Amino acid sequence: MEYKLSPSDLTFLYDGCKHCFVLKLKHGIFQPSIPIPAVFTVISEIQKNYYSEMRTEKFCPDLPPGIVTYGEKRVKSGPVKLEGCKSTCYISGRFDIVASLDDGSYAVIDFKTGNPADQKTKMYSRQLHAYSLALENPAEGAFELKPVSKLGLLYFSPDSCELISQTRQALQGNLDWIEIPRDDESFNSFLQEVVQLLDGPLPPSDPDNCNWCAFIEKTEKPENKTQGTKTSTEPAIQGPSCPQCSGPMRLRTGKFGEFWSCLKFPDCKGTRNK
Repeated sequence: MEYKLSPSDLTFLYDGCKHCFVLKLKHGIFQPSIPIPAVFTVISEIQKNYYSEMRTEKFCPDLPPGIVTYGEKRVKSGPVKLEGCKSTCYISGRFDIVASLDDGSYAVIDFKTGNPADQKTKMYSRQLHAYSLALENPAEGAFELKPVSKLGLLYFSPDSCELISQTRQALQGNLDWIEIPRDDESFNSFLQEVVQLLDGPLPPSDPDNCNWCAFIEKTEKPENKTQGTKTSTEPAIQGPSCPQCSGPMRLRTGKFGEFWSCLKFPDCKGTRNK
């Protein structure tokens, strides 16, 4: 198989719940989406527009001299083959901005709003390494930039506001540059871990640490109790694997009784006898 990996899934979903991660990337079963609060999206968009074509010396003296030349472009890598993995993967996502440095290399920059001391900062390293891999090893016809010499986060931490007029208010705060050291070896090892997880069996649900797994568990138990049966309280995805696509299955009732049917039906018509 060839798995499509998004930088955001590698950053958040992988650490959040391995069960939900595999369901999404291998079986196409998504968690219900929770939109990012609109204010963060607005702040990010304003920053991308404001820093476009700005010299790095003006807003980030810790960066080598250069100019912001690219904003919010989609990237896609070619197939990534990893040692010890029977499957391959590729990166597909969209970066915030890239600066063209005067030495001929590039800096990939991601905007964040919040506390730069947050523990999530280390997780964002995966996101930036994914962008750099896709930029330097693009799929045929995809956007390409190389070499990428700098990776980092530009953190905006609001701490005050100013009333400019009766109808205008300015939000102010610190702007911090957090450089992410380039470590391709560690990132490749991480991708190897991800693909091996996807090639393996579906991890068990984790209701103690995942809200969606907990929701499934809690909503199934009352149903089983009201039916007065000894039906298992485990989610249907704990059943056998589909013989056609290896995805999870659930019990259905047909003309000749109960049988296992692929969750992807009607796209996949794999079945098993109960």
